[in-house]
Amino acid sequence: MSATPKHQAVLFPGQGSQERGMGRALAEVSTEAAELWTMAEKASGLPLREIYWEGDEAAMADTRALQPAMTAATLGLWFFLRRKLAGVVGFAGHSLGEYAALAASGMLEAEATLALTSLRGRLMAEAAGGEGAMAAVLKLSLDAIEEVVREAGEAAGRLLVVANYNSPGQFVLSGDKAAIEAAAVLAKERKGRAVPLAVSGAFHSPLMAAPAAELEKALRKAGLRSPAAAPVFFNVTGAAEPDADKALAFMCRQMTSQVRWIDTMANLHAAGARTFVELGPKGVLAKLATANLKGVCDDCTAVNIADPAGAAVLEA
Repeated sequence: MSATPKHQAVLFPGQGSQERGMGRALAEVSTEAAELWTMAEKASGLPLREIYWEGDEAAMADTRALQPAMTAATLGLWFFLRRKLAGVVGFAGHSLGEYAALAASGMLEAEATLALTSLRGRLMAEAAGGEGAMAAVLKLSLDAIEEVVREAGEAAGRLLVVANYNSPGQFVLSGDKAAIEAAAVLAKERKGRAVPLAVSGAFHSPLMAAPAAELEKALRKAGLRSPAAAPVFFNVTGAAEPDADKALAFMCRQMTSQVRWIDTMANLHAAGARTFVELGPKGVLAKLATANLKGVCDDCTAVNIADPAGAAVLEA
């Protein structure tokens, strides 16, 4: 790699990055990774390896299974590669991925992480069935997005917020279905494109207040420690927070707050990160890192590692 290990940031993807067979190749060669799947199945009460190694798309999209399974797959990669990634300047995870980031940093034990993501998945699934929805909006500036949100929310008379600030050309809206539909029309009028997301609710919005309150009880019971390794850069602010109490407060707000990924990438870069290593399937975050750093960092690179074979990139 062109950057030295001390210039690395480690990223963990969230919901939507799942794929059939994820984590299988690693679990077949790593006892530690296999144990994570066992813990995840115990915490969730679901046959996760059967679902993700042999199942279909519909079963894999169920958030009750997806959240603990994704966490087991991505955290397994960190444990497998952590010696090759020594000297990391920071960890970050997108939404669900923030839990794997906490475990990687040493702020949370792996078993507690899997228990929390199992609970989070169940609570979010139970919150489904209402009028909440989400859509990604592409090819519009932040100013245009904020204008669309304001106009669509007022026209529909319903809640609508920016849930994810993913990159300068990609934002995700969350709120009432009627407001999302109105926003899609306004985005098209402004030469943008709205893509409905296959989710069960208006995540990262105030409509998640009830499940967030339930999750907060479990988070406070589990508690957080100061990071043993590098700090986590949190979704809520986009900044690093090594103080365990403040970090816990951020995590209690995460389900109802925005994902400030643009700020996260900028702050990791300011902290010295020059190579952004995504651990998990599909490479969504590696692509977002490239989009966020375009024209900002000429010597930055982003790589995706989804299985043991992909680790070869760390030797290049």
